[in-house]
Amino acid sequence: MSAHMSDSKNFEVLTVEPVRLAHSPARRVRTWSRDAKTRIVAETFAPGANVSAIARSHGLDPSQVYAWRRKALASGMVAPLAAAPDKPVKFTRFEAVRSDMVEIVVGDVVVRAGADVDADHLTKVIRAVRAA
Repeated sequence: MSAHMSDSKNFEVLTVEPVRLAHSPARRVRTWSRDAKTRIVAETFAPGANVSAIARSHGLDPSQVYAWRRKALASGMVAPLAAAPDKPVKFTRFEAVRSDMVEIVVGDVVVRAGADVDADHLTKVIRAVRAA
């Protein structure tokens, strides 16, 4: 060691008190009860539910609600709704109109058939569409 260095060591202890700056945003930390989370997640599984709109209505970020949904599904606490069984298709009375083309709507599928299509073949096509 060199002669000009001392063997004694000095430490200075700083004490700091945290203070929020005037321009920093106040951040609120909220805790949600299990019942509240369950209720909000259950709302999102309703048919036609908009998860983002539900989240915003509760003052939440949509990503938070999606995370709760993923955890609920992964834990097995909830299960996605199974598709509802198809109701039998009921036909209504109609009057035949002369046309070269007919459109038949089955759910979200449109079957277009010309006047020269055999009725038995058209019946098979409609049954196949309904089964799909």
